[in-house]
Amino acid sequence: MRTVAIDLGLKRIGLAYSADGKMVTPLSAVERRNRNQAASEVKKILTEWDAQAVVVGIPMGGSSEEEMRRRVAHFMHLVDFDAPVYYQDESESSLEAQALMRGVMKQKRDGRIDSLAAKIILDRWLLSHTGKD
Repeated sequence: MRTVAIDLGLKRIGLAYSADGKMVTPLSAVERRNRNQAASEVKKILTEWDAQAVVVGIPMGGSSEEEMRRRVAHFMHLVDFDAPVYYQDESESSLEAQALMRGVMKQKRDGRIDSLAAKIILDRWLLSHTGKD
């Protein structure tokens, strides 16, 4: 199943893709100027990669989980994606991404860390859903 992961941020939206449920590749992040522009760009990417499902990272188990689910649902409504949307705990994914990038390059605010966080989110989701459907 072709799956795109989204690390939804206020400034950037990190994205990652898996065609086979095994290998995950970070994609270019979307710079977020406003909600409609961001939704339109994400929709283009989902169409370009022929996504059959989306996995969105949210902080699970905390007091903000329900609010984040509501925001993600609203954003995905704007994206107008007519396929399954799954949620995956994103706890520490950005910190893990920053740690992976440390020493490799100077950290720029170009979305690489956001998309690496999306890759981590999708890796986690695939690991927990291997063989399930």
